[in-house]
Amino acid sequence: MKKEWDLSVLEKGGSFEGKREEIESQVREFVERWRGDESHLENPETLKKALDEFENLAANYLEGGDEYYYFWLKKQIDQNDAELKAKFNKVDSFKKKISNELNFFEINLSKISNEKREEFLKAEALKDYRHFLERLFIRGEHILGEKEEKIMSLKSSSSYEFWINMLSGFLSKEEAVLKMDKKSYSEIRSLMDSQDKKLREEAVKAFNKIVMKYEDVAEIEINAILEDKKANDELRGYGRADQERHLQDDIDTKVVDSLVRSVSDRSDISRRFYALKAKLLGFEKFTYSERSMEFGNVSGRWDYDNSAKMIKKVFSDLDGKFSEIFEEFSKEGKIEVFPKKGKRDGAFCVNLLKRQPVFVMLNHTDRLKDVLTIAHEMGHAINAELMKKNNALSIESPKSTAEVASTFMEDFVLEELLKTASDEEKLVLRVQKLQEDVQTIFRQVSCYRFEQKLHEQFRKKGYLSKEDIGKMFSEEMKIYLGEIFEEGKDMENGWIYWPHIRDYFYVYSYASGLLISKALQKLVKKDRKEIEKVKDFLSEGSSDSPKNIFSKMGVDISAKEFWNAGLDEVENLLNETENLAKKLGKI
Repeated sequence: MKKEWDLSVLEKGGSFEGKREEIESQVREFVERWRGDESHLENPETLKKALDEFENLAANYLEGGDEYYYFWLKKQIDQNDAELKAKFNKVDSFKKKISNELNFFEINLSKISNEKREEFLKAEALKDYRHFLERLFIRGEHILGEKEEKIMSLKSSSSYEFWINMLSGFLSKEEAVLKMDKKSYSEIRSLMDSQDKKLREEAVKAFNKIVMKYEDVAEIEINAILEDKKANDELRGYGRADQERHLQDDIDTKVVDSLVRSVSDRSDISRRFYALKAKLLGFEKFTYSERSMEFGNVSGRWDYDNSAKMIKKVFSDLDGKFSEIFEEFSKEGKIEVFPKKGKRDGAFCVNLLKRQPVFVMLNHTDRLKDVLTIAHEMGHAINAELMKKNNALSIESPKSTAEVASTFMEDFVLEELLKTASDEEKLVLRVQKLQEDVQTIFRQVSCYRFEQKLHEQFRKKGYLSKEDIGKMFSEEMKIYLGEIFEEGKDMENGWIYWPHIRDYFYVYSYASGLLISKALQKLVKKDRKEIEKVKDFLSEGSSDSPKNIFSKMGVDISAKEFWNAGLDEVENLLNETENLAKKLGKI
């Protein structure tokens, strides 16, 4: 297995300069053909021809092409290389230039009359693009004119991207000496969960020292991007700060509100879990930094090779296509495995153009938790590969359902671990599973509520101090954590290093994804042949709305009962875990 990215595939096919010229040529041809010709705004067959050409651009030439993807990926491995940043910024400008040249097409199409919209949506010739058009027409009232959209695009780097890249870059540079050994920022974060009390306390102290070093910077950064978001929303006519996210994610605001209320109303589940975990660990109280602390051990080696072998088996048992994709990723250098100085923290899966490879980034440190991270990110990768059957305008999974594949795979890996575990190990694994469920559902919904309050208060006051933000953050975290947690500086500073807060209102999708995933898991556990329905879902991409896709499968994600059914499963697992802990004399 290759354990570092092999980006050479993006360098093939000529120089980046030559590829830029090809992109410009293809875009120029499209612009010259359709900018002055409005026949595609009148006739379905002509629009079909224009959309076919636009889809070809989207599949092969846009998003800055191979050059942008290459330097973006390189930058994730070394966030502090000034030369890389310079090259990336240049190609980012090129990407925006190309995007701005093409803006006219979607802008003009989004502004057509309601009568024409209805005609196009009913046209047989446009059936493959129907949902793309539906989404575009809904967003139309928030799309500005061509000149205004160009300004919005050009200002995004200085008013948003540079700010968040600055803070994450500062944090990624940090190191500390723990037990006479120098550790990177990512390694320090992982050691905060250690069962070794002395090592854990050293890691927590080092981490909090790093975070507090940047609290003044974070205050200015977060206010800058909150102001940018406020201005953008006012210009586009969004009534709620999270409205744009819901439109982008192709999900009804009422569905998200129902999810948030359902989870918030059941916060007693997460508080009960932490009370149980405290008893198991012999703690009277937790600090915020100890919330993910590991409990117990499960026999086995969690180095990357052994972890990958076990995950491949789970994937193979579910469906041969899943293990085939994982094996291909391992052999072709599509997974970046280990942490290093300057490398971005956390894990992700990414792809841009339909013809380009999908890449996965990990920071594997031989923990059981890291095994689940591999399964999680490979779930995204499998989802991305299966969606490639669609046209290039429908290959992106909406964020509202993007976490379904990842949590689905993650949970089946845990099921596999339980098969050979002793009662003691089953207790450990169930606690681990509950930890993941609580963080994915209750923690993320608490964060979503924090974001709502953050934007609301900023728009009322005009500026928020780090103390104001810290207080709001602590209040929301306490709802799901409960009284077993002590309030302190580490809790108040939890917003500083949480990157998803900067990707506005994204976090609800973790909760929606896992709860939807539980419904799909239930199908497959009853009948393994139902995996075909799961594969069909993973292949749909954005070819239809999530609500319609799940409706075809007999799942109504707009019903409060649906969310509560998933939460019932979490509570049932908690009940089983408490009973097992009593049986073993642990509580």
